[in-house]
Amino acid sequence: MADEQCLELVGEDSDDNCDQTEGRRTSESNVYLPGRQLDENEELVCDESAYIMYHQAQTGAPCLSFDVLQDELGESRQDFPMTCYIVCGTQAERTHVNNVIVMKMSNLKKTSKDSGSEDDDDESDDGTEDNKPDLEVAMMKHMGGVNRIRTATYGNKYLAASWSERGKVFIWDLTRPLHAVNDPSVMSTYTRKQESPAPVFSFKGHQVEGFALDWSPTVPGQLLTGDCNKNIHLWRPEEGGSWQIDQRPFSGHSASVEDIQWSPNEKTVFASCSVDKSIRIWDIRASPSKACMLTTQEAHTRDVNVISWNKKEPFIVSGGDDGMIKVWDVRQFKDEKYVACFKHHMAPISSIEWNPNDSSVFASAGSDNQITMWDLAVEKDMEQEMTDSQRAGAESGAGAATSGELDVPPQLLFIHQGQTDIKELHWHSQMPGVIISTAHSGFNIFRTISV
Repeated sequence: MADEQCLELVGEDSDDNCDQTEGRRTSESNVYLPGRQLDENEELVCDESAYIMYHQAQTGAPCLSFDVLQDELGESRQDFPMTCYIVCGTQAERTHVNNVIVMKMSNLKKTSKDSGSEDDDDESDDGTEDNKPDLEVAMMKHMGGVNRIRTATYGNKYLAASWSERGKVFIWDLTRPLHAVNDPSVMSTYTRKQESPAPVFSFKGHQVEGFALDWSPTVPGQLLTGDCNKNIHLWRPEEGGSWQIDQRPFSGHSASVEDIQWSPNEKTVFASCSVDKSIRIWDIRASPSKACMLTTQEAHTRDVNVISWNKKEPFIVSGGDDGMIKVWDVRQFKDEKYVACFKHHMAPISSIEWNPNDSSVFASAGSDNQITMWDLAVEKDMEQEMTDSQRAGAESGAGAATSGELDVPPQLLFIHQGQTDIKELHWHSQMPGVIISTAHSGFNIFRTISV
């Protein structure tokens, strides 16, 4: 383990607690909305009753990208304490000390102030070792900082693909580090011998760094990578643990490709977004130069940073540097018109993802240090309800409020704060309602009462 990696997992009672949306005055409590100035005698405190579970983890060097590992502990898990596995990559100040980290978070208990629960006494943290959350980690040295990392199962193995700031893409076999975090005797050997399995495959054909990366959910082992030089390459698995990478890039974008998402049900279709403000839908059955089938040129007024393709409905949600969130119906994509638009974040959107267990719900994260949860099922047509001035303000990137009070869209379910410079979030598909997020200040893993 690298000397600079100090790892710790703490529960909800730490001093550096969540900063959820409640303001505190000396004699009364008020709901706080980001953007409102606090009075001198006001401070923000966390309303722990809004959380079913809340924990934090620190990794020393920040991990600005991670992915959830699908485990064999069961689906739709509701019982506490919980356990989850993730893989993340560091962005240390010194390039040569970066790592891919396999993490096992266990003994994750519900918040002690989950009022009204009959088993509060059983779940309360009495300070003993048995009641503290546990974090096991196994590291693998990585060449350069990790821009993005994504995981997949291929055959009987867990794999991870990582984008390096040095312009290479690596494939990792996670078998050995997973054994280490699950077995103390293996971990002892892994640590004592300073084991660090090397990547099983690498590709330097991009020649520049990138961020876009996605494994196919329908074709095992198939991968897409996109770089800052507007190119997208398709990886097809071959026997013997290798990949064939088409040297002809998918061409269409005029600037950096920021994110890629395979269609969840069509094997040959994927979507991409770019600094050129566009979102494109492709079909790999066509030659790379002709594979772009649909384009929305001005999807956002600035860079389009992230997209997420709904697994059950024909919707793509996008987030941009303009702070806007837009929902697109793939069936109407050629019309270049979104079906929903939300302006709440006050800075660029850095991450967005549909809830895999509820097709109307998604979560977003922004550089304004907020994670927000949204539900499109709320029965209210925002386009009809907005006044002309509010609609113009939303389209221009300005806030919708005009009278000193912040306008809150009815679809906004929850605002989570407490992290600094949030970079990525993911729902845990096997633990309904659980979100894991990473930021410069570390990880949060939580579940709210809203979802």
